[in-house]
Amino acid sequence: MSSIAQDRFARLAALRPARKSALSLDDQPRGILPEFPEGAGRLAELLGAAPQKNQFGEHLALRRWFSDPIGGESNLPAPEDKLDAAALRLLAPGAPDFVSDPREWLFLDTETTGLAGGTGTYPFLVGIAWWDAGGLEVEQFFMREQSEEHSLLVALAERMAERRVLVTFNGKSFDWPLLETRYRMTRTIKPPAPRAHLDFLHPARNLWRLRIGSVRLAELERQILGWNRGTDVMSELIPSIYFDYLRGGPAEPLVPIFHHNQMDLRGLAALATRILSLLGDPETHGQDALELFGVSRICERRGEAARARSLYQRSIASELPPETDRAARRSLARLAKREGDHELARGLWDGMLGDSREGLEAYEQLAIYYEHRAREPHRAAALARQALADLRKANRLGTIAPSAFRQQSTRFERRLARLERKAGRTLLDAPESKTDATP
Repeated sequence: MSSIAQDRFARLAALRPARKSALSLDDQPRGILPEFPEGAGRLAELLGAAPQKNQFGEHLALRRWFSDPIGGESNLPAPEDKLDAAALRLLAPGAPDFVSDPREWLFLDTETTGLAGGTGTYPFLVGIAWWDAGGLEVEQFFMREQSEEHSLLVALAERMAERRVLVTFNGKSFDWPLLETRYRMTRTIKPPAPRAHLDFLHPARNLWRLRIGSVRLAELERQILGWNRGTDVMSELIPSIYFDYLRGGPAEPLVPIFHHNQMDLRGLAALATRILSLLGDPETHGQDALELFGVSRICERRGEAARARSLYQRSIASELPPETDRAARRSLARLAKREGDHELARGLWDGMLGDSREGLEAYEQLAIYYEHRAREPHRAAALARQALADLRKANRLGTIAPSAFRQQSTRFERRLARLERKAGRTLLDAPESKTDATP
C-alpha cells in the first residue's frame, strides 16, 4: 500500500467510535491491552496528566491554575468585573449583554495534524481556559490515539455548555471551523453552538501591525505585553512530532507542545485584557500615537465617527510616522467632509499633496472642493495639472506601479479637460469690463 493511501486510512481512523481498547485497564476484558502508542504512559507521567472518561471512552486531560496568565502585574480583570461598554461596542457591536461578563468566556486554542485545515486535519490537543478564583484555569484534552477523538469532542462540548462566549485568536477562521467539521464527521455528536464568538486577531492587526509588522501571538506577547515565552516549539513541527509519537516515538517531544498550547491560552487571555482596556479608554491606556491611530480606525469602522475624529486628531498631534500620519490625515479629512466640516478637510488636504496614494487623493478632493464648493474651476484645473506633473515624475522615478499610473493619469486628464471647458465658459460668461463697454 502506498504511503499516501496509508495516510488517508490513518486519518479516516479518527472517525471511528472509541474502541474497547481505549478504555482504562480496569474495564478491559482479561488478556486484552490498550492499543496506545508506546509513549502514552510516559507522557501522562511527564505531564502529571490523567485519563478522563465519558460514554465514548477516554482521553488524556491536564489542568493547571495561574494566578496571573503571564506573571507579574498585568492588571487582569477579576471574574466579577464587567467589560467597558465602549470597548464591547467596538469589539462586538450588537453582542448580547452576557458577553460583557468575563465569567462567560471560554478561551480556546488547538494543536492539529496540519496547518492548512481541511477534512483530513484534526485537532489532537485542545486547550481551553476560563477565569476562575481570581486567576486563569487552563485545561487540555489530548488524544493518545486517534480513536479517542469522540471522547475529546464530548468533553469540549461539556465545557462549552458551561460558558457561552468563545474567545480565540484566529479561531473564527481556523480552530472553530475545524472543530465544527470534526463534530459533524462523527455523525453522533452534535456540534456545540457558542452564543457569541470573540476573536482578537483583527483588533490586534488594527492596533499593532503598523508598529511591529507581524501579529503572531508570540510576537504580540513579546513586544506589546512584555512577556517572553523563552524556548518554544515551532508550529510547523508540531504535526510531525505527533505523528512520530503515534508511530511509536518517544513521548518527551510532546511535552513542549503542551507547554506551547498552554502559553497560547495564557497569552490570549492577557492580550484580550490589554485590547479591552485600550478600546475602553485609549486616552489613558494608549502607549503611543500608533495605538491611538489603531483605535481610531476601529471606531471609524464601527460607525463611531465623533470618537474616531477626536482620536485621529490626537494621534496626529502625537507625531505619527510620516506614512501613518498621511493615512490618519486622509481618514480625518474624509470624516470632516462627511460631517460638513469642509474647512478642516481642506486644510488637511492642503498638507498632504504629493505623489503618495494619500497625496493623489488630496489633489482629487481639493479639485472637487474648488470646482463645486468654492466655484473656482481655474484653481481646480491648476490642481489637476499639478497632480499630473507629480504622477509623471513618480512614473519616471519608478515609485508608482504602471497600472496605477495609467489609471490615475486617465482620471486627472478627464477631470482637467472638463475643468478647462468649464473655466472657458466662466470667462465667456463674465461681465464685460468698462473699457470694452459700448459708449
